[in-house]
Amino acid sequence: MDDALSGLLQDVRAHGALFDQSVLNPPWSLRCLDGAPLSLLTMLRGDAWLTPDGGDPVPLRQGDVAIVAGPEPYTVADDPRTPPMALLDAPDGDGYRCTTPEGALIVGDVLPMCGPGAADPADPGTVLLKSTYPVRGHVSERVLTALPRLALVPAAGNVHLPLTMIENELRTDAPGRQVILDRLLDLLLLSGLRAWFDHADAHAPAWYRAHRDPAVGGVLRLIHGDPARPWTVASLAAAAGMSRARFAQRFHDVVGRPPMTYLTEWRISHAADLLARTDATVDAISRQVGYANAYALSVAFKRTLGIRPTEHRTRTRGST
Repeated sequence: MDDALSGLLQDVRAHGALFDQSVLNPPWSLRCLDGAPLSLLTMLRGDAWLTPDGGDPVPLRQGDVAIVAGPEPYTVADDPRTPPMALLDAPDGDGYRCTTPEGALIVGDVLPMCGPGAADPADPGTVLLKSTYPVRGHVSERVLTALPRLALVPAAGNVHLPLTMIENELRTDAPGRQVILDRLLDLLLLSGLRAWFDHADAHAPAWYRAHRDPAVGGVLRLIHGDPARPWTVASLAAAAGMSRARFAQRFHDVVGRPPMTYLTEWRISHAADLLARTDATVDAISRQVGYANAYALSVAFKRTLGIRPTEHRTRTRGST
C-alpha cells in the first residue's frame, strides 16, 4: 500500500544526464537557467550561497540539501556579490551545457568547471552536486504545489546517509555506477522532502500530515493502493473502525475535503497520467481507476478538470 508521498513521487526520477557534479575554485558563481520544474543541490565540499531570482541569498552549508521548485532561474555562488561567471543551460545528452556570460563554452581546465567532475581527494576544493528532475503528470505535480520556491534541509538526520553513499559511489568507476547514483539521488530527494515536511515551520500539506493520523492515514494508503476498488464512505469508515458520520467528519478535518471528493481527485489524477503516458483506451483506463466505463470517467473527468479525457490526451501528447 502506498503512502501519499510515495504515490506522488512515482514519476519523479533522476536519469543519467540530469546528474552533475561540479568542482569549483573561488571566486565562482553559477547561474542556473535549465528551467527544471524540480532541482536538488547540495554542497559535498565547502559552502555556498543560493539566490533565487527575486529572492534573498540563502546560505548553503556543506551537507545541506536545497530543493528548488519551479523553472525560474537561480544563482549558486561562493559569495552572493560574485557576478555570474558561468551559465548552466538545459542538459543535453552529455550533461549540462556550461558557458560564460558571453556565450563561450566552458570545458576542461577552465574554471569554474561544469559537467561531471571528480574531486581530488587530496584537494577537494568546493564540490557542488546538482540534479534536475522531470515532474510529469497531475499526481507528481502535487509535490510542486506543496513546496515553497526554496526548501532548505540542514545537514543532519535523514539526508546524511544518502549523501555519504553518494560520495562513496562518486569515488568508484564500477559498472552500474550511474544507475546507482540516480537511485541514491532519488533517495536523497525523498529523504529531503520528508525532512522538510516534518519540520514544524514547513506548513506541510494536508495529504502529508494525514499519514500520521491513525485512522485517516490508513484509509489514504488503501485509496492510493487500490483506487479502482468501489469505495464508499461506509466501506472506508469500516476500514478505519469508525462510524460513517464520525469518519467523514474526521477525514474532512484532517485532509481538508470529504473522502469521496479526495477519492475522485486521486482517480482523475491517475487517469490523466495514464492518458498522457499510455496508449490504453479510455474504457480500459476507466476500469483501472474505478469507473465502470468510458462515459462515467468522461463525466467525472470533465467535471474535475474541465475537459474530456480524449482532449487531455491530445493536449498532453502534443506538448511532449
